[in-house]
Amino acid sequence: MEKILKEKIAVVTGGGRGIGRAIANDFLKEGAIVVVLDKIFPQDFDEYVKNVKSNGGKILFKELDITNFEETKKTCEDFAKELGRIDILVNNAGITRDKLIMRMSEEDWDLVLKVNLKGAFNTIKAIAPIMAKQRYGKIVNMSSVVGVIGNAGQSNYAASKAGLIGLSKSVAKEFAGRNINVNCIAPGYVETDMTAALTEEQRNAFLNVIPLKRATNPDEIGGVVTFLVSEKASYITGQVINVDGGMIM
Repeated sequence: MEKILKEKIAVVTGGGRGIGRAIANDFLKEGAIVVVLDKIFPQDFDEYVKNVKSNGGKILFKELDITNFEETKKTCEDFAKELGRIDILVNNAGITRDKLIMRMSEEDWDLVLKVNLKGAFNTIKAIAPIMAKQRYGKIVNMSSVVGVIGNAGQSNYAASKAGLIGLSKSVAKEFAGRNINVNCIAPGYVETDMTAALTEEQRNAFLNVIPLKRATNPDEIGGVVTFLVSEKASYITGQVINVDGGMIM
């Protein structure tokens, strides 16, 4: 069977672990050449890259602080020159600094917005012109159900993820004429290092409002992203796809 992303060039931010790595894995299985950008790579990443290459996968990676506009622009342009094009961008990098608004510092607010929202602006600003010139591109921004419904103690995170939805819809309208699709994924409760820090009480609170009564896993998110960047989703743009077990249906 033909691989649906054969020889496509895909950039994945925050691709070193968790959801980002699952997305990279799914892209690799479908024949893409994957560029992973992350600020800090986990200890097992070199071994992971060796395994990918030994199995015939094509993967490149670079440490990058996506909040740095000029560094991000140069990195993306360099990879575009090296690889000839960039077909896919997934803005997955994100952080949390959860606190009630009364206890949240200005630094907590600024850092989350800077990484989660400005980081996506930086990569889109760098890569969208490349896609526009080639008249082809797929962009997926990783939002959250929290960006749709809000959540106490996560005002900074919710604001950043809601901002990604607005950014996605606006960019989708701006670049539709250039054959560029832009969509959002809004995961619910996902089993990652980030959610592993939740207490049992917090986990149960999530599960109680999920009709499917379980968390999702990064691979299930990766599969949806792969669909959205494939030609099977060529008529989908400006949408928010909730992958949440029915949490906010």
